[in-house]
Parts: sequence; C-alpha cells; structure tokens
Amino acid sequence: MDEHPLQRFFSARRPRATFEWERYQAHEVLLIDHPRCQAAFSRQGAQLVHFQPRDQKPWLWCATHWPAVGAIRGGVPVCWPWHGRHPEESGWPAHGWARLLNWKLLDSQTEEHGVRLHWRLQLWDWQADLHAELGDTLRLDLSTRHQDSEPCHFSQALHAYWRISDVNEVALQGLDGAPGYDQLRRQTCRQSGELRVQGACEQVFEHEGRVRLQDPGWQRGLNIDVDDSPKTAVWHPGKRPLLGLGGNEVQGFVRVEAAGSHGLRQGLQPGEQARLSLQASLA
Repeated sequence: MDEHPLQRFFSARRPRATFEWERYQAHEVLLIDHPRCQAAFSRQGAQLVHFQPRDQKPWLWCATHWPAVGAIRGGVPVCWPWHGRHPEESGWPAHGWARLLNWKLLDSQTEEHGVRLHWRLQLWDWQADLHAELGDTLRLDLSTRHQDSEPCHFSQALHAYWRISDVNEVALQGLDGAPGYDQLRRQTCRQSGELRVQGACEQVFEHEGRVRLQDPGWQRGLNIDVDDSPKTAVWHPGKRPLLGLGGNEVQGFVRVEAAGSHGLRQGLQPGEQARLSLQASLA
C-alpha cells in the first residue's frame, strides 16, 4: 500500500501553503500543505511523521497505530539527550526524553520552494533546536546547547524510517569499505559492496556523507546524506514482531539514520553546541 496513514488529511490540493493543527490518535499533529510538498509533524517529539514531495510517493514510513502513551514509531524521531539505552539508569526510556515530550514551535515560514520550521525543547540546563527545510528535498538540523557551568556527556540521533516498496528488494549504495559494528552479532564488520537487508539488521558504520537507497520496485532512488555525522546506522527488525505493528508493515521500511555514539559518549563543554543533520533528495 502506497498511502501514508495521514494521507486522508490531504485530500484537497490548495493553491497556497497552509499550516493546520489536527488531532490524530490522541496526538496534536501539524499538517503542512505546500505546492511543493506535503508534510506532518507531531508536537510530541517535534517528530516529522510524513513527508511527500508533490506527485511522488511518500518518503517516510509511519506506523498505522500510534500509542496513547509512549513513542511514535516512524518518521524521524529525535533521539536525545542519549541514543540507545541509558548506560546508568535502566528504568529511563530508550533514546532519551525528547521523543516523549512536547516541543515548542517557535517559527514557521513559507517560501516559493518550500517551508521552514524551528522547534525547541528546554530540559533542565539543556536546549535542543530542530530546524526543518522541506520542499523538493528534506533537511533536518538538530543542535544541542549545554548551559550548565560543568562539562557533560550526551548523544543524539535522527532515526529516519524510509518508506520503500519491499525491504527484500532495496539496496544501500555508498558504504563499500566502511568499517562498522554489527550489534546483533556483537562484532566488528566491514561492508563490501552494496548493503542488502536480509533478515534482521543492526549495523553502525564509521561513515560520513551520502548513501543511496535504491528501490527498483518503485523505480526510485533516494540520496540520504548524514553530512558531518560521525556514524551512519542501518536497522530493520527482520521477522521479529514489533509492538503495535501488524501484517506486512515491517516490509515497507528500512531505517537509515544519522547517529552519534550510543549512551552518553559525546563530551560538551559549557556553552558549546553540537550539531547533527540529515538530508534527502531524489537520486
């Protein structure tokens, strides 16, 4: 099925850009309809849950059913201020607080070529800002500012669920020769040639810049660029059941993400900023 769960909100085309808030499965969702693209953000997590340039299939996958409490699976969750499990507090949520809290929308602008948005989350002595530029292409920039008087450690990631025709048919190009770590097998690895997802996959590569997601089923290629992120991570659950997903939903996505280190491994001095970006365009 090509249709996105939020597609029903975009039944009519509008000649000018619009920003409208709607309720969807107990969540506040900002719907964006622009002559160049359609998109949607959840206020919870400032999570981009839908993006579709005009006259194209959706670029992002999102689960059909959203939990009343907890993280939304799909789109581009912001993992912050830690990525993965917290190394010391086992009861704290995986991937941090950011995807569970409501962010403030500070600014939204329309331009001829698309829209710009600025989201912010203040948490204790931390400030996270998410800037989005959406049109024919997608760009997300996450910045973290530490405002305490002492150094600290954190990590962050932009988990992007890319919508595809069939996970068994797609290939990732651009990782050839990249060293990495296979978290399922708990061993180092080095990619040879293009990467095809055969069953469960959870690999983190020391790789900066662009990879290409080739999807012959949809006759589409996406250039996914993690810019200066130190790591590119690829994930898919394989046949493992995921809570809240049914049928063949897992066949319709692969996660390729911009990631820092897991846990709390990145150092940040008082007043210092750390940045992470994710970009995508048609190949």
